[in-house]
Amino acid sequence: MKTVKIVPARLGLSGKLSFPGDKSLSHRAVIFGSLAEGRSHFTNVLPGEDCVCTRKAFEAMGVRISSSKDQTELTIDGVGLKGLKAPKSALYLGNSGTSMRLLMGVLAGQDFSATLTGDSSLSGRPMRRVAEPLGRMGAKITGKDNGNFAPITVTGASLQGISYHLPVASAQVKSALLLAGLYAKGTTRVTEPEKSRNHTEKFLKFFGASVNEDGLSVSVQAGKELKAKSFAIAGDISSAAFFMAAALLMPGSAVEFRSILNNPTRTGIVEILKRMGVKFVFDLDTKGEEGPEPTINFMLTSQALKLQAFEIKKSELPSLIDEIPILCVLATQAKGTSIIHDAGELRVKETDRINSMVSQLTRMGADIKSEGNSIIIQGPTPLKGAVVSSFKDHRTAMSLIVAGLIADGETTLEDIECISTSFPNFFDLLTTLKVSFEILNK
Repeated sequence: MKTVKIVPARLGLSGKLSFPGDKSLSHRAVIFGSLAEGRSHFTNVLPGEDCVCTRKAFEAMGVRISSSKDQTELTIDGVGLKGLKAPKSALYLGNSGTSMRLLMGVLAGQDFSATLTGDSSLSGRPMRRVAEPLGRMGAKITGKDNGNFAPITVTGASLQGISYHLPVASAQVKSALLLAGLYAKGTTRVTEPEKSRNHTEKFLKFFGASVNEDGLSVSVQAGKELKAKSFAIAGDISSAAFFMAAALLMPGSAVEFRSILNNPTRTGIVEILKRMGVKFVFDLDTKGEEGPEPTINFMLTSQALKLQAFEIKKSELPSLIDEIPILCVLATQAKGTSIIHDAGELRVKETDRINSMVSQLTRMGADIKSEGNSIIIQGPTPLKGAVVSSFKDHRTAMSLIVAGLIADGETTLEDIECISTSFPNFFDLLTTLKVSFEILNK
C-alpha cells in the first residue's frame, strides 16, 4: 500500500496547466473507434487504468489498436458494428464501472457470449439497472444475484428497440442502451428524469449514427455504419476540478487552465463556483472545438476569503456528480451552510463517497455531516492535518490531498494507488506547481 504525506502549501500556485484527456471521452473514443469502419486516430487519450481496461477488452475481441509509448495516442483499425470476435477468456475490467456498463450494451447485440469481470470493488457495484432493460431488448444476461453483480455473462441476441424511462438519470445506463440500439430493430428511445452527460449522443452523431434528441429523450436507429474519425480528446474538467479548488483556496495563486471540456452537461461545477462568488478571468463563452466536444481556456486566482455557501439540488447532480467530493472540501472554507441534496448516486461509486468524504473531513476538523443521502457542511472551518484514507476511491483521494494543502499540519493519505485509474499524472502536476509531498511504500 502506498501513502502520501502532504505538507501544507506556503506559496500560491502559479502556471499554465493542460490536463489528461477526459475519462468519459477516452472510453468512448476506444469504443466508437473499434466499432467504426476504417482507421481512427486519437490524441490526448487518458492512459489511466480504467481506459486501458476498455482498450484491452476490444483488443481481446479482435480490434487492432496501436499506441504511443505513453499511451496518450491511439490508432484504431475499426472492425465495424458486426466485426467483433468472441474473446477467448473473460474480459477483466479492473475498477471501471463505465467499461462494464457500456460493454454490456455493445455485447448485447453480438452473436457470441462474453463474460465481464472486475476487481472486488467493481464486483460489488450494481448492474441490474443495465441488465434489466437490455433483457427487455432480447439480450440474455446472467450473473450473481440474477445478473446484478459481476462476473456477468452477456449472450448477444437479435435485439428489439424499446422505449425506456430511466428511474434515475445515468449517463452509463443511457449509453449502454443507445449502444445496444445500434444493433436493434426499430427505434431505441431513452428518457431521463434529468439530463445526464450526453457524450454518447455526441459521439453517435459525430461517427455517423442516426440519433435524435428531444428534450429529456434521445433515440437511435440501427442501419447506419459508423465511420472512423480522428481528433484530440478534450481535457478532463473532473480532473481539472481538483486544481481549480486548490487555486481558489491557496493565497497568491493564479493558474491558467487550457483546452478544458466545455460540455454543458459536465460544467455544473462552473455554475456552482459562480454561485459561490468565484470570478473567472477569461470569458467562458469563448469556445474551441475538439472533435465532437467544445473546449475552453480560463484562469482562476485565489478567492478563499470570498467563497459563499452553496446548495445543490438533486436535479443538478448529473452535471457535477464526480465533482461532489472536491466541492465538499471547498464548502468547508465557504461562509455559511452548504447543502448537497439527495446524492444517493454517490453511494454506488467506487466507494460510498458520502461516507468517505464525511468521515475523513471530520477527522480533519470539518463541520460536515450526512442526513440520509444529503450532505451538510458548515464553514468556514480551519482544517487540521490527520491520517486519512482514500477508501480506494480516486476522487476521494485527490479531494483529501487538496484538503491537506490548506490544513494546519501534515496530512497522511493512505491507499493512493487508485488515483492512477483516472489521473495518472496527478502528482506530476503537483510537482509542476511546486507542491511538497512525499510518497511512501508501506
